[in-house]
Parts: sequence; structure tokens; C-alpha cells
Amino acid sequence: MGPVNAMYDATTREVVAPVPDESVAAAATPDPAPPELVVRGLRKTYEAETAPVRALRGVDLTVGRGEFVALMGPSGSGKSTLLHLLAGLDRADEGSVSIAGIRTEELSATRLARLRRRHVGLVFQFFHLIDHMSALENVALAALVAGAKPAEATERARDLLDTLGLLEKAGESPANLSGGQRQRVAIARALANRPTLLLADEPTGALDSDGAAEVHDLFTRMHRVGQTILMVTHSADVAAGAQRIVRMRDGVLLGEIATTGEQR
Repeated sequence: MGPVNAMYDATTREVVAPVPDESVAAAATPDPAPPELVVRGLRKTYEAETAPVRALRGVDLTVGRGEFVALMGPSGSGKSTLLHLLAGLDRADEGSVSIAGIRTEELSATRLARLRRRHVGLVFQFFHLIDHMSALENVALAALVAGAKPAEATERARDLLDTLGLLEKAGESPANLSGGQRQRVAIARALANRPTLLLADEPTGALDSDGAAEVHDLFTRMHRVGQTILMVTHSADVAAGAQRIVRMRDGVLLGEIATTGEQR
């Protein structure tokens, strides 16, 4: 049994079996124009020893189909909290999030996880690759979790690595890759489920200037072919590649500016 088939067997044992859901099934139908993201009145407060932390204080945001939006703000402004709520990794206290036309707060935990597997790609600052798996296996695993068969998952992983210029590194473990290469593998993994929305949390934050340039170029290329992207970044240079920049402070959005970055 090959490694991808073994991962498929493990995945089918560990992942919750699909629950019939007509709305999610309909939304999973491929759409050449990715649906928009709509956020309304999002609030989140965390309890702390000294005083409650109001991470989000009523956030409204719309990301159009195929749009590339950069979210900027100082540490503690609520950017990462917002991305976690959009990805369904946490629940808001108030407000709504719609992805692919589906209100996420109305979904059970199981259906929310399925929606995330179908429609959301996540890129983190520190890669979060599985060290004992090759680059190919890391990407294929994400496709398996999204429901692909082993042969389909392997083909999808190879195609993505080829597109990202990493096919010759397919058999390498993450430890043998540069920071920029590891982040490109992580981005390939995030794209394995053909997501409606790609969420990136400081994707260049752990990279040197060369690695950051690689990722910046990759995001620009992805946007050109229609990928919807919402990216948190501290880098003005990286943000300039987006269509617009939204600024955030103290849990609220302060406004936005259009950029001169490349657009489709």
C-alpha cells in the first residue's frame, strides 16, 4: 500500500462521515466565479484575569468575487481573531459570516468543518507542515480530507507543486526545504481543496526577503486567475500587491484604500 493510499485509509477512519446537507452540497458545485465573503456586526470578547478583551467590536466586511484584499493593523488589533472566525476555527459572540452564500453561524460543528474543507484554504505564518511527510504527501493529505480519492489527491498535489515550481521537491521532507519553499508547499496544501476563499495570516512573516518575494509573486499570480484572497500582513510591500488595503485597530475597521498593485 502506497503512502497516499495509507493516508486515505486513515483519513476515512478519522474524519467524520458526510452528513447530508443540501445547501452545502449545492454550494460545493464548482463555480468559475468564487462567491463573495460577507461579514456583518462581528463581535468577539475573550475573558482574561484582569479584564475582558474585546477582540472584535462590530466588524463589517465584504470581499467580492475574485478580489484580493489585504488586512493591516498593529499587533492586538484583532486581525488574526477575525481570520479564525472566518475560517470557522472559533465562534463569534455576535454577528454573521457568509461564505459561498452560507451563513456559518447557522451550521453545526460537523457541517462547519465540512464547509471549511470545501470552501476555505488556510495559510499560516509558520507553515504547520507535517515533518514526517514529503511535500507531495502534505498537499495530497489536504485533498484527501476534502474528499478526493487517492489517485485524484496525488494528481492534484503534483499539479499544484508543478504550478508553484516545486515538483522536483515533491519527495523532500519540509526540513530539507527553504522557508520560501515550505511556504509554497503550505500554499499548495491550502489550494488542494479548490477553495472559494483563501485566508492567509502573515504568510511572509517568517520569511527572509527572498522568500517573501516568492510568496508575494505567487499571491499575485493566484489573484490573476481569479482566486479570492483575504490576507493579514504587516508588510506594506506585500499589501501593495492587493486590490485594496483595509486597516484595523482595536477590533474595528478604520477604512480602506485602493492600491496600485496588479489587478486581473
